[in-house]
Amino acid sequence: MIIHASSATLAWGFLLAAIVALAGWRLQALSPGGALGATVIGGVVFGFGGLTWAVLLVAFFASSSLLSRLGRQQKTRNSYIEKSGPRDLVQTLANGGVALLMALAVGALGRGSPWYPYIALAFLGSLAAATADTWATEIGLLAIHPPRRITTGEPLQPGMSGGVTRFGLLGSLAGGAFIGVTAFSTIQAASLLTTGQWFLNDGFLLVTLPVAGMLASLFDSFLGATVQRLYHCERCQMTTEKKVHDCGEKARPVRGFPFMTNDMVNFLATCVGALASILFSSPFLVS
Repeated sequence: MIIHASSATLAWGFLLAAIVALAGWRLQALSPGGALGATVIGGVVFGFGGLTWAVLLVAFFASSSLLSRLGRQQKTRNSYIEKSGPRDLVQTLANGGVALLMALAVGALGRGSPWYPYIALAFLGSLAAATADTWATEIGLLAIHPPRRITTGEPLQPGMSGGVTRFGLLGSLAGGAFIGVTAFSTIQAASLLTTGQWFLNDGFLLVTLPVAGMLASLFDSFLGATVQRLYHCERCQMTTEKKVHDCGEKARPVRGFPFMTNDMVNFLATCVGALASILFSSPFLVS
């Protein structure tokens, strides 16, 4: 198999990714395992996808880490949420796994492949989904009214999977829009530097990526309300995502599939974001 990237480009990619990951670890946005995962994902994305892809990945990581850091104290007090500290390896792969696979696809097929536009759209959609979901969660915690279960409308504990709020919906739309604006701006900058001209044909990303991101976030909430694994602590009489509750009591599974953890839900949501991006954006591609 031909690898469509020079060893020097890959080396630079992994070096820069390691620097960003180290900064994330120092700022307590990443655990050691999370930093390792970010280095691998970032190195592959930069090496095969190029600088434009790398900028988008950093934009997702920086914005989401900042919002997560601002809301960490409130999440730490919430005994329902499975993981409230720095992103670990599994969380990093759940959010960036699709982006990693798309970068590997570019490395295998090359940018001249007829599949490249769809691979790029899937990459963008997965990041829009990951950003939208993170922003929805963090901004949703600021809501005055309690979240409502997406399937029944009943009130839920703040932070509980399957809930939606108006703040959260606006947050998901803003997260997808952030990736759309960043993608469009980065493409324009690259076009000006290489050709001296604007490239406005990708303006559709300003609409399709916010929509794809919000749909993926809603899909995440739907899975959280239906098939995600939940447990019940008999001692505290509380529902939780944790196998062992904060009190030290082993929680009893009450719903969902064993493999359908919050990380799996997040990964599937990024897959939906990737597919939605292809579906909504493909009609606008210029042949």
